[in-house]
Amino acid sequence: MIISGDESLALHQQKCIPCEGGVLPLNDVEREPLLTQLDDDWKVVDGHHLERTWDFDDFQAALDFVNAAGAVCEEQFHHADFDFGWGRAKVAIWTHKIDGLTESDFVLASKLDQL
Repeated sequence: MIISGDESLALHQQKCIPCEGGVLPLNDVEREPLLTQLDDDWKVVDGHHLERTWDFDDFQAALDFVNAAGAVCEEQFHHADFDFGWGRAKVAIWTHKIDGLTESDFVLASKLDQL
């Protein structure tokens, strides 16, 4: 399933679609082609969520990134979990409604790759 309805669009050009439940999380076969479209630093953890850590030169740069990423999350109505401190920001993304991964999670990750 292509979220935007146009498979010619890159993930970062698509929009997150709110999950209302009643769907199964993506399996390994469904996740793989989506994962290959993300920066290599993204990992699928336990088949449950996407995770990536960015490194920065100082606290302010990490905070600026988290604020910019948070704005993307608000714009997409799809929210990541953030853990950050001096020189680092860790992001975890999954669809809470189904406690697993959907295509929207990969779209959001791709948008964060653009920051």
